[in-house]
Amino acid sequence: MFFGRSCYLRIGKAIAFEPTSHLVEHPLTCAELAAFFSSFSSRSSDPSSDFDSKIKARSVESDDFDATSNGYDAVGKLGAPDLGDWSFLGSTKNDCEDDQSSKFDIFDDIEEPDGEEEKDSDDDDDDLMVLGSSNRVHEQKENFVRVEGDEDEFRHPLVREVCRLLELRSGWNPKLEGQLRNLLRSLKARQVCAVLRSQADERVALEFFYWADRQWRYKHYPVVYYAMLEVLSKTKLCQGAKRVLRLMARRGIERSPEAFGYVMVSYSRAGKLRHAMRVLTLMQKAGVELNVSICNTAIHALVMGNKLEKALRVLERMQLVGIAPNVVTYNCLIKGYCEVHRVEDALELIDEMPSRGCPPDKVSYYTVMGFLCKEKRVKEVRELVEKMTNDGGLLPDQVTYNNLVHMLSKHGYGDEAVEFLREAEDKGFRFDKVGYSAIVHSFCKDGRIDMAKEIVNEMFSKGCTPDVVTYTAVLNGYCRLGKVDQAKKMLQHMYKHGCKPNTVSYTALLNGLCRSQNSLEAREMMNMSEEEWWTPNAITYSVLMHGLRREGKLVEACDMVREMVNKGFLPNPVEINLLIQSLCREGKINEAKRFMEECLNKGCAVNVVNFTTVIHGYCQKDDLETALSLLDDMYLSNKHPDAITYTTVINALGKKGRIQEATKLMIEMLGKGLDPTPVTYRTVIHWYCQTGSVDDLVKLLEKMFLRQNCKTAYNQVIEKLCSFGKLEEADKLLGKVLRTAARVDAKTCHVLMDSYLRKGTPLSAYKVACRMFNRNLIPDLKLCEKVTKRLMSEGNSKEADNLMLRFVERGCLSHQHQEHLQS
Repeated sequence: MFFGRSCYLRIGKAIAFEPTSHLVEHPLTCAELAAFFSSFSSRSSDPSSDFDSKIKARSVESDDFDATSNGYDAVGKLGAPDLGDWSFLGSTKNDCEDDQSSKFDIFDDIEEPDGEEEKDSDDDDDDLMVLGSSNRVHEQKENFVRVEGDEDEFRHPLVREVCRLLELRSGWNPKLEGQLRNLLRSLKARQVCAVLRSQADERVALEFFYWADRQWRYKHYPVVYYAMLEVLSKTKLCQGAKRVLRLMARRGIERSPEAFGYVMVSYSRAGKLRHAMRVLTLMQKAGVELNVSICNTAIHALVMGNKLEKALRVLERMQLVGIAPNVVTYNCLIKGYCEVHRVEDALELIDEMPSRGCPPDKVSYYTVMGFLCKEKRVKEVRELVEKMTNDGGLLPDQVTYNNLVHMLSKHGYGDEAVEFLREAEDKGFRFDKVGYSAIVHSFCKDGRIDMAKEIVNEMFSKGCTPDVVTYTAVLNGYCRLGKVDQAKKMLQHMYKHGCKPNTVSYTALLNGLCRSQNSLEAREMMNMSEEEWWTPNAITYSVLMHGLRREGKLVEACDMVREMVNKGFLPNPVEINLLIQSLCREGKINEAKRFMEECLNKGCAVNVVNFTTVIHGYCQKDDLETALSLLDDMYLSNKHPDAITYTTVINALGKKGRIQEATKLMIEMLGKGLDPTPVTYRTVIHWYCQTGSVDDLVKLLEKMFLRQNCKTAYNQVIEKLCSFGKLEEADKLLGKVLRTAARVDAKTCHVLMDSYLRKGTPLSAYKVACRMFNRNLIPDLKLCEKVTKRLMSEGNSKEADNLMLRFVERGCLSHQHQEHLQS
């Protein structure tokens, strides 16, 4: 329930008479009362109020940011859920910044660039010149503010209540806003950081951050800014990160190099490498000194952006200004060398690191080992392990052998993984079920089930009980070999040994049944899922749907998709398109259309490819009216046709001889700003040439050239006209081809000459050859010899002699050979 300000006095009186246990049962009420009474006291009473002084002192505390993280953790693509209307969340702070919207719906603002297009070039080294702007030695400062994610803070009632209110944003109202505002005033800095990190959608976290900053009698502590930047560094929301950094400057918050590093990482994730490097310039303007952490971030961003040479230049400039590289710096470069397949240079850098005062660590060697495994250079892995031990003085430990086993198993080298496993066990190391399972999976993937079973038996003998992952790998191996009965026995074996199969286990078995043409049995097994205490997921439904589709049971496959949607799992456009294609191949175009519309109405991600597939089905069925109608319906569904969609319909219209309609549709396509593809050019040229509408074709081609030029368009026109026997029209266009005088033009001329010969007009072929000589193109000698013989047989000896003389003048034919041809 929500208590207004008029209720506070009445509630305060009630507290004196009622037990406090009643308040414990209502945490929201407690929070509101706390916010009310705290408004009479200064903010300094909060234990977290000393963060300002800590920032100024820049002391190292237990809750410092991790300088080594730099936001390199991989994250999935962000979704874009509907956040509803937050427009009523107006500003109540007098100093509301103009760069913050009064609504919780400024996602477009967050994503848009700074007004500059991201263009990568090799002459943008000015962004790195800041590394050479100072000649004095920089102190290595690694201390800066960070709040670690404490599980207790995430479970705090206030944090959970704020997160619950944020989840209700689609149905937001002023009452909920008041509750959120009162809760905000009760939150400590660590709890605000916990709220930001708890959001599944980082955009919501950013909008909450902006909204909270505008509230009256509240201000963010410095650690909140760093927490927000850390969250954004794991996303592509680079503009939001830059705005937070700018807001720190306006609020007078000291910005450390790590704050700029978070912004740099966000830019690099968004693919804006040049903007990421410009962060160094922003640091210089802000008077923030560089340290090794920000330089490592820059090097890592360049390496991940395939700019190894620039990363090496950053290393050189670091050394010039006195910033000593550390092992992280060199490890980033080693990874960069491996990414561009320069493993020898990576090994050379490892050899040079001790002389540079920074000996390599095990990560340096692990990076190269992983690349060698990926490139199937397994023998060199053993040599590198010996080199690590002898030259580097790094003895292989449990982590080393774990990495080796997993890397080799991942790339299909189970035997080599077993060798390292034996070596590790001889040295007293012990592997857990994870390492054994990796080897089992490698053998099963290669179809070596017997070896996999031996490893499983070895696990039992060594007291390492296989888990569901191990058994599932063997079960899947049987299914890959088509031994479904053995897979069923393995499932029962799991129950016998007290290992309950999970959804992945059953999905693997269902996939084996479907691939062995037993999709109906798989369907019955999935219907028994509730009795077997397992829950199908999206992959389970997808496996069964494709199994039914491959067996031609399209009705059952469509029913499976409907059931899948009802369970809350939405098929992706690829899965939808495969089923639509199968329906179209069976001639069930109307069913395909209804299925697509049903998926669209259910909220599935139907895209332009799905529409194009249905349109192509109608075109194949010669139902052009329905195809054109569906083309118009795409705009109503906010699915804009692409060049392939238009080309499909244009091809169908040309096939029916409806050239005028095809022309109109082509102009409409160009008007939509779509570039014609090579297939579009071939389609238009084919049908126009077949109908002899050459003049209209030339006009249309000129319009198409304005959108997307095709250098061989006229070559295709001439060759297509020749195939249809329209040689006079082809000869008229020869001048457009001979303008460039390229090799492809010579080929086109040869096609026209050969067509003239087949038609019995060698004199016209002779004229084409002469035009080629005039443009410094040498015709094919053997073809011209045929032309010469035909000219001689028809009494045109003068033209025949002149043609051969042209070759002699060019040095391509001797006089003796010319006399031999004339004889």
